[in-house]
Amino acid sequence: MPVTSRTFRSGNSDAVRLPKEITFGPGVEVEIERKGDVVTMVRKRPSIQEMIARLDALPKPSSIQKRQIILPPRRKGL
Repeated sequence: MPVTSRTFRSGNSDAVRLPKEITFGPGVEVEIERKGDVVTMVRKRPSIQEMIARLDALPKPSSIQKRQIILPPRRKGL
């Protein structure tokens, strides 16, 4: 469902207020792309380096458990 808004000046930039029906929420980084008269705005996806840094920041386990080896059952004819 389309919603309507207007552009306005904010300092030296044009700005548009997003109505609450389509907001991303506060502090969300977005990527904006323009192709002719169409402007597309999507939530910024983290880069591979950012995802690796987030994984590295997770707490490390105090110990590593080893799995028992499970052998598949033997079947005739295979």
